[in-house]
Amino acid sequence: MVGSKSFFLKVIVLALLSRMLVFMVEGDTHYYDFVLKETNFTRLCSTKSMMTVNDSFPGPVIRIHRGDKVYVNVHNEDDFGVTIHWHGVKQTRNSWSDGPDHITQCKIEPGTNFTYEVIFGNDQEGTLWWHAHSDWTRASVHGAIVVLPAEGTTYPYPEPDGEELIILGSWYVGDLNEMLEEDLSIPNVTTPSSDAYTINGQLGDLVACSGSETIHRWSVDYGKTYLLRIVNAAVNSELFFAISQHNLSIVGTDGTYTKPTVTSYIMIDPGQTIDVLVTANQSPSQYYMAARQFVSYDPTVTDFDNMTATAILQYRGNYTPPDIPSFPTTLPSFHDLDSALRFLPRLRSLASPEHPVNVPIDITTRMYITIEMNVVNFTFEGSEISHIAASLNNISFMDPGFDILLAYYRHIKGVYTIDFPDYPPSSYNFTGDDWPSSITKPATKVKVLNYNESVEIIFQGTNMLDEAEDHPLHLHGYTFYVVGMGRGNFNNETDPKLYNLVDPPERNTIVVPKNGWVALRFRANNPGMFLRDHFQGCKNVLFILGSQF
Repeated sequence: MVGSKSFFLKVIVLALLSRMLVFMVEGDTHYYDFVLKETNFTRLCSTKSMMTVNDSFPGPVIRIHRGDKVYVNVHNEDDFGVTIHWHGVKQTRNSWSDGPDHITQCKIEPGTNFTYEVIFGNDQEGTLWWHAHSDWTRASVHGAIVVLPAEGTTYPYPEPDGEELIILGSWYVGDLNEMLEEDLSIPNVTTPSSDAYTINGQLGDLVACSGSETIHRWSVDYGKTYLLRIVNAAVNSELFFAISQHNLSIVGTDGTYTKPTVTSYIMIDPGQTIDVLVTANQSPSQYYMAARQFVSYDPTVTDFDNMTATAILQYRGNYTPPDIPSFPTTLPSFHDLDSALRFLPRLRSLASPEHPVNVPIDITTRMYITIEMNVVNFTFEGSEISHIAASLNNISFMDPGFDILLAYYRHIKGVYTIDFPDYPPSSYNFTGDDWPSSITKPATKVKVLNYNESVEIIFQGTNMLDEAEDHPLHLHGYTFYVVGMGRGNFNNETDPKLYNLVDPPERNTIVVPKNGWVALRFRANNPGMFLRDHFQGCKNVLFILGSQF
């Protein structure tokens, strides 16, 4: 009897120790309160009110260690419904807290609150971000997420002496949602161009009504190396970024590490994050950090946001500041397609034992998806309207007004159909000057995948309506491997032979280049997540992964 008691006591002690170890591995839990409300801001000589979180633009930073969990209680004190998306966070088996309205949840109505459970992947370190995911409120409702190495571990590069966050954003003099609502009644109108760009909420000193108080400043010490975390929270725009006379060493993208890559500029797509190391090794002075739009469409079109946002890197110490800081001569021009295309293929995954690469090899599902700017006909307030809109395989997403994930889970019919096509409806020279006269169909179609399928998707850019341009794509709840990219039409015989299956970059957001293609691979092991075209707000392909909820 005594022996039995001793045995059971040991079992209980071991169980308690095991439970303690589980809690230690799982990390800490953090709690945040986000209050959505209108706040006044003055930019470009005028004052406007816009939705913010906790009265700040950009919003508050979520800072954790790898393995931690986060709860965010969102209080909506504004006048219309909104949701929050945790961009790049894997939310494994927790898609109900992913955020997109009428995809994984309904909007948080005015006067109510909703608590998000934010679950990070065990392999996620680096910079991610959060933003509103209803209408176009993300223009002002967004902020950074910093995932530090787990306690007791460090970076796969020399630990920096400090760090700085740079959040790039769009500025609209008017209310973007109101402008878009008005534009719905006007045929062939697309998303309005922003009026300027911001760096940490400031436009810089090269715009109207600017001054020393309208520019963000970053102070550094000579000889030290800093980790610069860069987020592109702009609505639709790819942005070039550079620091005068300072090189940037890329060490991470989208919450994953990369092989160090030294460059004099970066191109960052909307929704992407890039981590770079910057060494303060120049003569103590003041140097511009600058961001400007990369414009991939027709160079003859001049109606775009040509404002250059600026901030200042300033050295500490005794020196005479220049009248005008040095400007980065390496910052590419607005239409510099070659600089854009040269930048994208340079990145590689770290592919180390601590940060391995697991590219799917035995592909079970292949899709070939064309991205078009095409005519969409729809009914608006009783009238037939034609618009230019983004589409995938000639399908443009129609908001069903109901939570798609809930409809799937409860077997509610009539919300969506499961016949999203694996291939475009017709084959032609996608990047040529002749195109079919087909009109894009608005519909709520999804692609259903079985759990743990190995998926390859070729996204093909098109020149439909002579409207070729870059298209950013984001896959919710996943990272994917960019195994190939090229110009022109994808060649199914020759291009796969050039795939990088050894150390391809691992991203959650990628751009399909103008009149080009990109090949992605991932394993479908996170039920309930979907793919989104960040251009024109499209949500064209939804992957609902069955059997493992």
